Amino acid sequence: MKALIKQLVETYGPSGFEDEVRALIRQHVEPLADDIQVDAMGNLFALKRGEGSGRRIMAAAHMDEIGLIITQVEDAGFLRFSGIGGIPHKALLGTRVRFANGVTGVISHDGGAAAEIGGKELPDMGQWFIDVGARSKEELTVGVGDIAAFVRPFDDLGQRLLGGGLDDRIGCAVLIETMKRLESSPHDVIFTFTVQEEVGVRGARVAAFGREPDIGLAVDVAPTGDTPHPRHPIALKLGGGAAIKVADAGMISHPGVRRALERVARARDIPYQLEVLPFGSTDAAAMQASRAGVMTGAISIPSRYPHLTAEMIDMDDVENVVRLLTAYLSDPNPIENQE
Repeated sequence: MKALIKQLVETYGPSGFEDEVRALIRQHVEPLADDIQVDAMGNLFALKRGEGSGRRIMAAAHMDEIGLIITQVEDAGFLRFSGIGGIPHKALLGTRVRFANGVTGVISHDGGAAAEIGGKELPDMGQWFIDVGARSKEELTVGVGDIAAFVRPFDDLGQRLLGGGLDDRIGCAVLIETMKRLESSPHDVIFTFTVQEEVGVRGARVAAFGREPDIGLAVDVAPTGDTPHPRHPIALKLGGGAAIKVADAGMISHPGVRRALERVARARDIPYQLEVLPFGSTDAAAMQASRAGVMTGAISIPSRYPHLTAEMIDMDDVENVVRLLTAYLSDPNPIENQE
């Protein structure tokens, strides 16, 4: 899967501008699907029809990544900006960005690197700027409303991968690989690649409303708590197995879906861990609250340093998420009854 992951991670696609990512994914899934559709928001749906009278299941991963939007151009050629999605200020200084037209630049702020000496607090967003090397505004080929993505190269560390945009291009890779491995299912499975998750799970809300699944399942990353002195107590560990979500700040997983995922994992000897995330959420929150409600859960890929200049995942975890998702979608009982 590494070649696919590298392709996905290095493709430009901030929230609202996922066209290149969608085109790449479509190339991979079209030969595997019974039907392909794109809705008005830009969500991509790849349907695999079931061979029985099972459920209608939506498995979703988001295509978009965090980015920046230009809000003001200064006479000297510097570009002021605002964030698209959750942007940690600590990751900005000295970071490279690339615009859709190929223009690259570096981020700094009023006072520059000298302002960091002595442990001073980071400035507000309005004090940051992008420098593309222009000597004046007349030299600029980007301006107000243009979107920049962070330049975060992919590196293969062997067992572990390092790169930006793994949130959630790795989830997209998992869905593609699952489509390849899913030989048959009693369920109609709608593999859904959503837009604008980073700015409020907007694509998933529209997708679930339009497709009316019986069961929703989000595949996304989740931060680990296994680095020295973590800020939040999180049980997830890199290499600890697929993460079955119990709850996060935006949703509580449907107990029947969660129990079914655990049962399938135990039956197939798939390593897994339980995820309780005290902050953040994912597409599952939007799917769960669609129409009259959808029975929804989530499987996460443990990740270190999400939204920073480099994110890290473990290939064993990726493999175990693929195995779990494939087995779950093949299982005739995707909802475990209350004991």
